[in-house]
Amino acid sequence: MNKRELSLVFIVIVSLGAAVALARWMEARPSQFDEARQREVEKLYLTPAAARRMSLGFNGLVADWYWVRSLQYVGRRLLAYRGPLQLDDLSPAGLELLAPLLDTATTIDPQFLAPYHFGAVVLPAVDQEAAIRLLTKGIAANPAGWRLYSDLGFIYWQQGRYAEAAPVYRAGSQIAGAPGWVALLAGLMSAQGGSRETAREIYRRLHESTTDPQMKELAVKRLLQLESWDQRDVLRRVLRDYQTNTGGRCPAAWRDVAMQLRRVRAPLGPNGAPLDPTGAPYQLVPAACDVELDEKSEIIR
Repeated sequence: MNKRELSLVFIVIVSLGAAVALARWMEARPSQFDEARQREVEKLYLTPAAARRMSLGFNGLVADWYWVRSLQYVGRRLLAYRGPLQLDDLSPAGLELLAPLLDTATTIDPQFLAPYHFGAVVLPAVDQEAAIRLLTKGIAANPAGWRLYSDLGFIYWQQGRYAEAAPVYRAGSQIAGAPGWVALLAGLMSAQGGSRETAREIYRRLHESTTDPQMKELAVKRLLQLESWDQRDVLRRVLRDYQTNTGGRCPAAWRDVAMQLRRVRAPLGPNGAPLDPTGAPYQLVPAACDVELDEKSEIIR
């Protein structure tokens, strides 16, 4: 390595160290930075291509740094946001930098798979088209990675684009080492892409195949949500039947339909209220003759 290369390596190392130090200093003094100033400091000042050139052969190390930074960025933004958030829409938290960070990490090291998989789950809630571009890029750089096809199919499925999801899953199923369920999902996309059973199968497979604890937790939460939707459908049928049999009157309390609840084998709490999959009681809404989640329930709204 000549003197010029040594100098460039030194500059890169010093720059990375300074960035880490700045991030830590900011976290220790959050009150000194208003929202606009923090967003300005968080901007990327290198394009992905420039960052790759400056990595000087340390592609894996620098890509790791951008990957860790993307995780810290998401965590910091979500913790700073005080309003309600839905897993399907994280845009209010201001995660505009997530797509560029993941793009930079995967440009520096196109074979680094973790950012692609993370982007498949989180990025659609911020920028759906950026998520598609990221996974398309990942497949081009890693054509033998069946999980990337599965991830891209997952994004299309989330958007209700079943006709586009099916061939992606099908292409992934033809790769050596791909499990049989990838072909199964291709068939489900064509036959019943928008059904709950398809959703259940996708989240079940996501939970089985991923090693990321955050993604596993997301899959579990989604599976519990689907189970709660099924339960609420049953409870609404009970309420409608009661309404029909009483000339349009709705039950004033769950005890009014206790026998019917036992008949449909609804899990019941000590006070007779049916329980959601997390053990929280469902709330009866007599005015609307409907059922809703308890405010303390951990089920995704």
